Amino acid sequence: MTEQRKRRAYSSGLRQEHAQATRMKIATAARDLMAAKGYAGTTMAEVAREAGVAVQTLYTSCPGGKPALAKLVYDITLAGDAQAVPQSDRPEVQAIVDEPDPARKLARYAAMATAILRRVGPVHRLLRAAAAASPADAGLHDVLAGIERERLAGGRGLAEHLHALGASRPGLSTGRAAEQIYVLTSAENFEKLTEVCGWSEADYEEWLALMLAAALLGT
Repeated sequence: MTEQRKRRAYSSGLRQEHAQATRMKIATAARDLMAAKGYAGTTMAEVAREAGVAVQTLYTSCPGGKPALAKLVYDITLAGDAQAVPQSDRPEVQAIVDEPDPARKLARYAAMATAILRRVGPVHRLLRAAAAASPADAGLHDVLAGIERERLAGGRGLAEHLHALGASRPGLSTGRAAEQIYVLTSAENFEKLTEVCGWSEADYEEWLALMLAAALLGT
């Protein structure tokens, strides 16, 4: 690699790190403000001020306005960081893929899902409440609908993986398997079991692993 190319790569890396840090500052500020004031009570100007960025920078990061900001908050909270790495390429998912035993594979998936729900559950609940209070906010409703489509697509990835291994329950289509994964791992189920029923997260994780195995695996 020439010196010029090295400088370009270094400069590109710095820009990427700066962009990630900015996205994280914006998402953290927005999440804190929305938790304190609600989605409707939080303005873009307040988020920019709290994050220490220009309003224009905020709109550049979230070109769809406040609904796009809500999606940014959700995505970064779900991932746990601001890195532009697809969920399918993350180490937790790779560990699931690499696990040879189907039941242990689903136990790993249940552990990952529990950790994600712990992080993202409060944000999901906040956005659901905001959408219910503002039925005319098409942008926010579109964000929530998109989140559900992404969740269903994520379930299809696991379903197709099990099918390719020959581990799926006989007669179970990948589409139906994905739908069951989608329902079992919903934020609403997690909330009901941990908050209403008083289960610990370990209880939920164990239950989820058992339910996934019962629903998806062959005998």
